[in-house]
Amino acid sequence: MSNHYRPVDCAVHSALRGYLHTGELVELVFRDESGQVLTLHEEIRDLFSRAGEDFLLTSRGRLVRLDHLMMVNGQALST
Repeated sequence: MSNHYRPVDCAVHSALRGYLHTGELVELVFRDESGQVLTLHEEIRDLFSRAGEDFLLTSRGRLVRLDHLMMVNGQALST
């Protein structure tokens, strides 16, 4: 798994912001730092940038780097 951050398309940011504002439960499929594919069903609590990388924070405190996202609510992402 590459640690080099790949910028995420603006449409992905926009969709995630929409979920953040509605507070609805979202299905997130992503690769963790070890390369395992995980699925969460949680609310998005925050979107932010740190050291040039974009992240989301879930309602249960899980931090997900946006370029590791593969799908949101069944929609495949091209990051």
